[in-house]
Amino acid sequence: MPTRGIFLAVLLVAGCNIFTPYKMDIQQGNFVTQDMIAKLQLGMTRSQVRFALGTPLMVDPFHNDRWDYVYLYMKAGSVTERRRFKVRFSEDKLARVEGDGVPAALNPAPAERPVVPAAPAPPDQPAAKPAAGG
Repeated sequence: MPTRGIFLAVLLVAGCNIFTPYKMDIQQGNFVTQDMIAKLQLGMTRSQVRFALGTPLMVDPFHNDRWDYVYLYMKAGSVTERRRFKVRFSEDKLARVEGDGVPAALNPAPAERPVVPAAPAPPDQPAAKPAAGG
């Protein structure tokens, strides 16, 4: 009789979710540090960028001029850290760097667009009247 009670207690405890299995910490992707980013200079070749940052996690076959470096850190089954870093090339030279922790020196200012004045309303339409307040 006492063995049946112990067996029943073990089954009840085993059926509960009180005890969960161990979930190990997982690091996936490329961890790009500030030291690695500091080595980058505009105009570097693809091989020089690969030497400084490592092999990219993803190379888009449709956009051959972009490399993506993605890093995930999972602790106990949930993502605790996520970093994204993109490197763009123009004519096989480093042209732009985007992502977490990128200094402004690596991103050239975009060319300013000229301000184009709005076109006047067509003459056959009356001007809009202000709404009556009240």
